[in-house]
Amino acid sequence: MRRQRNVKIVATLGPASNSYEMIRALHEAGADVFRLNMSHGDHEEIRARHAIIRQVEKDVGSPIGILADLQGPKLRVGKFKNDEEELVVGQDFRLDLKEAEGDATRVQLPHKEIFDALEPGASLLVNDGKIRLKVRDCGRDFANCEVTVGGTISNRKGVNVPDVVLPLAALSAKDRKDLEFVCELGVDWLALSFVQRAADVDEARALAKGRAAILSKIEKPSAVRFFDDILAASDGIMVARGDLGVELPVQNVPPIQKQLVRKSRAAAKPVIVATQMLESMIESPMPTRAEVSDVATAIYEGADAIMLSAESAAGQYPIEAVTTMNNVACEVEADPTYTEIIEASRRAKRASVADGIVAAAREIAETTNNIKAICCFSQSGTTAALVARERPRVPIIALTTLERTARRLCLTWGTTCVITGPVDRFKVAVVAAVRAARQENLATEKDLIVVTAGVPFNTPGSTNILRVAPCEERLIYSSDPE
Repeated sequence: MRRQRNVKIVATLGPASNSYEMIRALHEAGADVFRLNMSHGDHEEIRARHAIIRQVEKDVGSPIGILADLQGPKLRVGKFKNDEEELVVGQDFRLDLKEAEGDATRVQLPHKEIFDALEPGASLLVNDGKIRLKVRDCGRDFANCEVTVGGTISNRKGVNVPDVVLPLAALSAKDRKDLEFVCELGVDWLALSFVQRAADVDEARALAKGRAAILSKIEKPSAVRFFDDILAASDGIMVARGDLGVELPVQNVPPIQKQLVRKSRAAAKPVIVATQMLESMIESPMPTRAEVSDVATAIYEGADAIMLSAESAAGQYPIEAVTTMNNVACEVEADPTYTEIIEASRRAKRASVADGIVAAAREIAETTNNIKAICCFSQSGTTAALVARERPRVPIIALTTLERTARRLCLTWGTTCVITGPVDRFKVAVVAAVRAARQENLATEKDLIVVTAGVPFNTPGSTNILRVAPCEERLIYSSDPE
């Protein structure tokens, strides 16, 4: 199913989108990748959703990507004797390791790692930042704090620690079990929550053993600080603005978003902009104008994908939310200003033969009016990602013999993925490319396409050849080209 846009749409599945009919409708409305949130639903529920997605994929005849989002280490306070207490600005409040139920003066924080890392002056944010505490003094099992922003604190509310890098593994015991489960199930992408350093990504990659690509969620100040290293270790990035906006001043998030998107684009790694994009559509069939502008901004920045969370997982209007994203994307990409912005922000550093080949492919395609597509052969997905980094004006057809590569590329800007038969000669590759361009209705026999590939074939990162090929009728039916 070829979209009339380049940016991809990720839709989260949940109680509102559990059935075959709904998941297929979401895909037909525009969802290219489905997100399975491991924070909600047991393994059997996740297995059922995965099976439905694969059935939809089979029925529609086009690859669909699946992203499993691991929960990550959740830091929470303990329970209160009265279930909740009211904290006022200026009062003292203590966090400690004692198992006794909390009151208006203290509560358990059952995470020794936090106390090991805290220093006087550090901030602690409770319940998504609605309550803020400042550490006055601390030890190995306590932190005496001053309430700087008051409010109601209740059982098991989450805690954020923005000022320090915590000595916590990015993968909890639950995450490790979930990771193995979804890798065996056959997901295409693994999203890591609360990444702090590149070593967190390395740990997940070692456990995944190549069964899924690794996507790092940037939602902590430390992840922003060490972003270059995290980017280098990752296969993709998610700008997770929810927790990022809790742990950093909200005014910092927009410039950080732009910086992360640009760096990810330059590295030819897919980047998703996520969280609260169409939040009002959880309960309303129409978004706010500000939400539409937010979605449009991410597209103008050149993000590979934009994501729906509760809107499609638990909202009342999941299909309308996907349709709205699709319509906004089509309108933005038709704007001449969009092309100007994208081309002005093209700043990739070209240091290899493959870089030069894909840059030449784009320039040739944009110089000649009757070149209708860039067709690239890619076993690992690297060549397709490099072509997508160029953000060409013509469609990209990514041809691969590997189903898993086609599914992973569903997250990459502008790519239409086609699974083809074995290719061992460049002439055979040209025939396959012509067939794909014609079958996708991107070219007629009077048109040309640009074909890129790596020789020898089936060698990742070997892109070294380019040809401008006519889409002649004889190539459509040729089984052994001259």
